[in-house]
Amino acid sequence: MEQHRTRPPQHGPRRGVPPPLPPQATRDGVRTPRQPPQGSQSPQPRQARQVPPARPVRQGRARPERPRRPGPQRGTAPARRPATAPAQKIRRLPNPRLTGLGCGLFCAALMLGLAFLDRLLFGASQLVYGVLFLPVCVLTALWVRRGDLVSAPVVVPIAFMLGLLPLAESDGLGARVMALFTALATQAGWLYGGTLIAGSIVTVRKLRLMAQRAAATRPRPPADA
Repeated sequence: MEQHRTRPPQHGPRRGVPPPLPPQATRDGVRTPRQPPQGSQSPQPRQARQVPPARPVRQGRARPERPRRPGPQRGTAPARRPATAPAQKIRRLPNPRLTGLGCGLFCAALMLGLAFLDRLLFGASQLVYGVLFLPVCVLTALWVRRGDLVSAPVVVPIAFMLGLLPLAESDGLGARVMALFTALATQAGWLYGGTLIAGSIVTVRKLRLMAQRAAATRPRPPADA
């Protein structure tokens, strides 16, 4: 019968591995490391792969955020600035809008009332009547609506003539008419001055209205431009 060859166990020290030290090789219970025999190469420890240090993240200077001004958005009306104290007081004043007919009635009724008041308090003084005529012209030109601006300089002289009727004192119709024309001739300065004031205010309002219409119809540039 064939016998299988068995390899004898090797009890000797392996090549390259130092044998263990005997127990007498320790000093004071502390085991000293054994030096490898001469001629044998001890396995060198594998050097750890040096990882390059990570570069510090360069942080830029933090720029302070500037507060953005709220601009008018497309399709929305621009926000109005708070009005000052004088502007608020002016806005509190009555600001009606009179038509052409209403403007004539207002001016005529006011001048007749002032004429009777002048006759009652100042003895039909035409000078006082002429002074009171100027603020009436200003109010008439300011309160007429935009569509009837032309009517203000027209109704002002008519109202001035109607207000002179109670002030022309004379007996008889013919004498009263003559007194009326005489008063118109002597007080022509107040008449022309009030009419000029009303015409100037109406002209300024008309120019502002035309400028607003031109700005509203002007094409706006695109947002990307």
